[in-house]
Amino acid sequence: MADHDLVLKCWGAVEADYAANGGEVLNRLFKEYPDTLKLFPKFSGISQGDLAGSPAVAAHGATVLKKLGELLKAKGDHAALLKPLANTHANIHKVALNNFRLITEVLVKVMAEKAGLDAAGQGALRRVMDAVIGDIDGYYKEIGFAG
Repeated sequence: MADHDLVLKCWGAVEADYAANGGEVLNRLFKEYPDTLKLFPKFSGISQGDLAGSPAVAAHGATVLKKLGELLKAKGDHAALLKPLANTHANIHKVALNNFRLITEVLVKVMAEKAGLDAAGQGALRRVMDAVIGDIDGYYKEIGFAG
């Protein structure tokens, strides 16, 4: 699992401040792909200008990055982690697969800037996320969600 290892080499910088890095990921996601904000109804009362400094956004971003860290550290053996996540994202949050692709691109950019993820690491992160998204797609199909 060389791809996982390439990404994990830089993961310490992400772990060092999950809230700041997670907030950056979500805020950039909302800025670059404004429609994704609709997937987060708990942020609907926060004005666009206040999202960047929102503790709620940072906290949720931290949750996202912590889960990603668990998935990375599982090095592909992630079914026990991923299946419940896929179920909630299908049945409760109604998150289409493309949104995972969008956040992947944001993650690549943020990790390059904040954690020094080089070109090889960026490719590795994309491949890891492609595999994760492929597995989410499989779980979505199992439960009949056309994500």
